[in-house]
This record gives sequence, structure tokens and C-alpha cells, in this order.
Amino acid sequence: MNPALLIIDLQEGHIPGPRKRGEVEEVCMYINYVSSLFRDAGKPIVVIQDIEVEGGIDSEDFAVIPEIELTGGELILHKEWSNAFWKTNLEDVLRQEGVDFVIVCGFAAEHCVTFTYNGAKERGFGAAYLQNGLLGEHPNAVQAVTEVRPLISYPVIASILKS
Repeated sequence: MNPALLIIDLQEGHIPGPRKRGEVEEVCMYINYVSSLFRDAGKPIVVIQDIEVEGGIDSEDFAVIPEIELTGGELILHKEWSNAFWKTNLEDVLRQEGVDFVIVCGFAAEHCVTFTYNGAKERGFGAAYLQNGLLGEHPNAVQAVTEVRPLISYPVIASILKS
């Protein structure tokens, strides 16, 4: 298995609701830890940003939230649609890296994360959600999505990346 981590839409303009509910810090802690595992293993991390935030790509709302630790080695992808594979070069980038499995995390569990998960499956990639790595627009969205889709935990990811 050759995995990639997809960090989806964790941008200033997208997460006022989860911030108010106090969910962001814990979710970002998991994402940052898994990102460090990917970096140490030399595996791709793709940070996906939605260009349709209020104010567009030149606004403060477009920026990745400061709770996500970026080192500059991540691949950056801008998208216009909910599915990060749709009308982008994400599939080509992943294929060039030899990726056959993606782990999705970020915002919003019930929208862009799920649509990107589905897009990966439609293109023949294995896929799973990062356990504890999702935020939702609605309070029960994460639970609803993760009850019916596969999750992968950070200890399993660590084991996969070591092999």
C-alpha cells in the first residue's frame, strides 16, 4: 500500500461553526500527528483549498487555519468543486507518486470530504477517513458520516508507513 494524506478545506473562511463548538484544536492535533508520520515516511501530503471561500484566493478566508502545521513540503491543490478530483490534476499527481490509497480528513465531513472520498473510490483508489480528523458544518455530521464509512486510526497508519 502506498498512501497519501488529503487535508481538505481547513481554511479560515470555512470553520467558524466548529471553532465555536471547540472541535478544531483536537481534530488538528490528530491531523498534525498523522502529517508528521507521513513526512517521516516520505509520503505525500496534499493540502486542498477551496477557491470559493468568500473573498476568493486573495482573501484571509482562503488561508489554511494556523492550527494546521505546514512545513512547505506539502503539495497544494486548489479546487472549485466539492470533489477535489473533479476538474483538477489530483488524480494525476497521486498516480505520479504511485499512490493507491488515500486518507481523507478536514472540513466538511458531510460535503467536500465525503465527495472527495467518493471521487477517490470512483477512480480506483482505496480510501478511508482519518479517525478523529474530521470537522462538520453541522454538529452531528461527523458521527453520521463515520457510522457508514471506513475509518483508519493513527496507530494503524503508523504501522502501514513503517512497512
